[in-house]
Amino acid sequence: MGEKATYIQPGNEFDRDMNYIPDRITRDARKPEFGPGDVPLWPVEPGRYRLVAATACPWANRAIIVRNLLGLQDVISLGLAGPTHDARSWTFDLDPGGVDPVLGIERLQQAYLERYPDYPRGITVPAIVEEVSGKVVTNDFPWITHDLFHEWTDFFADDAPDLWPRALRDEMDEVNKRVFTEVNNGVYRCGFAGSQEAYDEAYDRLFAALDWLVERLSRQRYLVGDQLTESDIRLFTTLARFDAVYHGHFKCNRQKLVELPALWAYARDLYQTPGIGETLDFEQIKQHYYIVHTDLNPTQIVPLGPDLSGWDEPHGRESLG
Repeated sequence: MGEKATYIQPGNEFDRDMNYIPDRITRDARKPEFGPGDVPLWPVEPGRYRLVAATACPWANRAIIVRNLLGLQDVISLGLAGPTHDARSWTFDLDPGGVDPVLGIERLQQAYLERYPDYPRGITVPAIVEEVSGKVVTNDFPWITHDLFHEWTDFFADDAPDLWPRALRDEMDEVNKRVFTEVNNGVYRCGFAGSQEAYDEAYDRLFAALDWLVERLSRQRYLVGDQLTESDIRLFTTLARFDAVYHGHFKCNRQKLVELPALWAYARDLYQTPGIGETLDFEQIKQHYYIVHTDLNPTQIVPLGPDLSGWDEPHGRESLG
């Protein structure tokens, strides 16, 4: 996500800043069917926008996966920032010359400042940038993937999954809320707790949620219903990083993912789904957390472990439906 979400307030619990650029991209710039519509609206237009992400970031990873699954690779271009950043911005150090080949910028910050010269908040990924103007459109990560599904349907691949089945949407909203507050954000509340009391509470809440997920996923293959939905993608990007960084770096260490058989098999099932597993780069993930979070790891030493070779092992989840 970015530097605005990675700080410790001594004595306090971690509080994620959820104020993002609220613009939405919708079909014909229409008022969206779901969510806030009293925001600036941009029209769906193939070739107009660039998704800027980083494989290291779980929130950006979600957007990359959804773009893959829906088959939007030729409709919305993808720019990838490197795994580390400084206090200013994510940078394009993976590209030749350290410059994004489409936007022609070295830092994502430049796209934010192109639209908001005095932009006061953190420079986060994922972000959608208008290619011609070089201006950021939105970095509101929950709505970016939601709108990719609901607004870009005319450009989906023929085999694109229904990531928001109409009959499951109410249950998805409920499950997504718990997964976000207790798991996606829960690991950060552990890692950036500013007191022992805040950490203890965050730890208990996180593992209570993981116990709930173990029970739920012991009897069904997917998180909601009997098919892959965006709820699974939202959970997966946290589970994929659990043993590599959250268990040690964020002190989420009651158990590793590999020690929770139902969750470990579930994560492997998703990892082996075309369009998902190939978006992960575990080395970049470790570099991001262990190098950027100098308050937690002042030496910036990146651990060599853990052994991540088991992701391709059979998961056996087919028997659940």
